[in-house]
Amino acid sequence: MQYLVLLELLSFDLDSKSECPPLFNGTTRLYYSALCPYAQRVWIAQKYKGLDEIECVPISLSDKPAWYKEKVYPVGKVPALEHKGEVKGESLDLLEYLDQEFGGPTIGPTEEDKKQAAAELVKYIDTLGKAGYTALSLKDAAPADIDKTVGPAFDYVENALGKYANEGPFFLGKFGLVDIAYVPFIERLEIAFSGLKNYDVTAGRPNLAKWLKAMDTVDAYNETKLERSVLLDIYKRMLQTETRILNTVFLGE
Repeated sequence: MQYLVLLELLSFDLDSKSECPPLFNGTTRLYYSALCPYAQRVWIAQKYKGLDEIECVPISLSDKPAWYKEKVYPVGKVPALEHKGEVKGESLDLLEYLDQEFGGPTIGPTEEDKKQAAAELVKYIDTLGKAGYTALSLKDAAPADIDKTVGPAFDYVENALGKYANEGPFFLGKFGLVDIAYVPFIERLEIAFSGLKNYDVTAGRPNLAKWLKAMDTVDAYNETKLERSVLLDIYKRMLQTETRILNTVFLGE
């Protein structure tokens, strides 16, 4: 049933049979996929900043249209932003670009100490992701074994969330770039570990638990989320198949 829901959700994605939109005609377009965490970052930011002038174009990751790579973004991944006759990629670069080129609430920190903290935190996301996917791939592992593999990474997140806890429940106190950068990955890992490995990433981590609850109050994030059951079903299928599926669905390749 969840798989059918997913197909319905993705039924509007442009695929190999879809016609190419009128490119470079002055319209600003965000090419994204609801499945890809990197694309979700920019999608969240677009909504949070209220940038309705950006047309969001969903791209099928499993059956990409040939014109996307040939005419839009030669790298072939999502997200990509078509703006002022050019196309730019890389989610973190695009978050900064949205702040520089568009209006709406600023998502990047302005204080120097928080700029440095944000840079360090964002660098750690890859470490968290690698530890998470390694732990998920462990077969017949007890929660204690899972914790040995991924626990230190979540402890890092817990400690980081505590640094500005007196200012608010988000990474730098106020919701912004770091939260947007982390949430697609923590969301997926929390769902997968809870549903597949009987491991609660928030156990003994009160700051992380508060952060997840706080994120659920952010409309821009909620508007980009897939159903929990759908994501869990995707993870079940991915862990039963090859790594290529993981790269296609979650890395936007």
